[in-house]
Amino acid sequence: MNKRSPLRVLAALAMLLSVITVAAGPASADPSDQGCVNRNQNQIDKILKCIDADDALEHLAAFQGFADANGGIRASGTPGYDASVDYVAGLLEEAGLAVTRQEFSFDLYTEISSSLSIDGVAVETQTMEYSGSADIADGNVVGVDLDLGLGNNSTSGCEPSDFDGLDFSGPADIAVTQRGACAFATKAINAEAAGAEAVVIFNQGNAEGRFDIIGGTLGGPSVTIPVLDVSYDDGVALSSTAGVVALSADTIVETRTTENVIADLPGKNPDNVVMAGAHLDSVQEGPGIQDNGSGSAAILAVALELANNKKFEPENSLRFAWWGAEESGLIGSFEYFTNTDFGLLEVAPEEIDKIAAYINFDMIASPNWIYGVYDADQSSFEAPVPVPDGSAALEDLFEAYYTIEGVPYEDTQFSGRSDYQVFILLDIPASGLFTGAEGIKTDEQAGIWGGTAGDQYDPCYHLECDTFDNVGVEPLDVNIDAIAYAMFNLAATTESVNGVVGADVKGTTPADIELDGPQGTFIDEDGGGFNLDKLHPTE
Repeated sequence: MNKRSPLRVLAALAMLLSVITVAAGPASADPSDQGCVNRNQNQIDKILKCIDADDALEHLAAFQGFADANGGIRASGTPGYDASVDYVAGLLEEAGLAVTRQEFSFDLYTEISSSLSIDGVAVETQTMEYSGSADIADGNVVGVDLDLGLGNNSTSGCEPSDFDGLDFSGPADIAVTQRGACAFATKAINAEAAGAEAVVIFNQGNAEGRFDIIGGTLGGPSVTIPVLDVSYDDGVALSSTAGVVALSADTIVETRTTENVIADLPGKNPDNVVMAGAHLDSVQEGPGIQDNGSGSAAILAVALELANNKKFEPENSLRFAWWGAEESGLIGSFEYFTNTDFGLLEVAPEEIDKIAAYINFDMIASPNWIYGVYDADQSSFEAPVPVPDGSAALEDLFEAYYTIEGVPYEDTQFSGRSDYQVFILLDIPASGLFTGAEGIKTDEQAGIWGGTAGDQYDPCYHLECDTFDNVGVEPLDVNIDAIAYAMFNLAATTESVNGVVGADVKGTTPADIELDGPQGTFIDEDGGGFNLDKLHPTE
């Protein structure tokens, strides 16, 4: 899961592992019972009987095999990712879907190393994505318009005038800025323009969730100086130190080529398209089997189940997307609209209005999971991004499935910090599922969903250990059915989403039940649910 600055982009507009054969093409067809191929999938319960976690686990084993054969990763622009693309596209083509592979270039960022110390004592740090490189042995620390304490309203570094009167004339000046009010890139650009040789951005410290190290991005190459990231407490200490400050950043930005995979299953109505998407790439630190092989494998299994059933004809057209370079900043999903060669905004803007809904699946099988649904109706969280009309109806679809199955579920903030971001910026209704990343499971959540309180939802988030063994099979089994339930309903009608009347849905729909959740709104003392604030912020 990663991040993107919308302004910047829009301005530019284990069992299976032992037997898997690693190849750059399809390994095998979907493993569902062959009896499902000829079954008339005209009811919700029928399709749900024909799909489960085993369907996705075979694909996850294949992804692990591609990583194992290619340096342990499947990051966009690497052979491991290319093999994943060939596999997904090959299976979709074999099933008869209309497949398009969208090639594009992007800036691949790699941190080789980073460090920060005060009087020789190391401070936990990392570079902001797209940081420049340099070494500073004895830095001059300059605090920039800081506003400390709970409830602060920091705007540190957001305006060039914040740097007026500060001395950045030396050869080793480090601007210490505080999170808040504007993009990290803006703070870094202003600091470099003022003459700083490096920037340290620390968390805001104004409320719960804004104290730890940030893990942010500059959204793209915008500065040449190092930009490091520290926690609130370390930032406060750094801003007032009289000690010797040293920092180092060794980073690389290089242009690579990668692809999106788009697959269409035409329906009776070609002008009303329902999309489901997941990013296919991993980070460079590991194979990315949970993040986001889980979402990619799940929608692949659903797409193949629907396509391979020759008696299934959707009322609405269905489109499935596997996005590239998400981990480099949601690039593939934005390219889908903005690329000069194939982007809908550039070559077919009339097609945008045909997209009725987009549902996103990024990390849906965390090993220490909760069941989270994007909070489009803002019943637990005020969204920091636009929420298109119709999104709440999509949220209801997932909550209806959980209610039918008696599965407790939680709101997750409708934050825009995954591939649905560009869709909501274009006013396309969106929703999705999420089972947790580096956030910490509470005692209350463990009481509801089990697992280990005090541990991360995914202890291997963005790490080398995000392997096949890191996948929660139980949430994968539940969520693949939730996806199938939503797609089957939307394949028939999107009337509750965009007013387009379709066909009757056979089975239990959201209109037939009373939603009974969310059950786990514990994180926020004001009643908020599972907060995604920490995930890949741009500001």
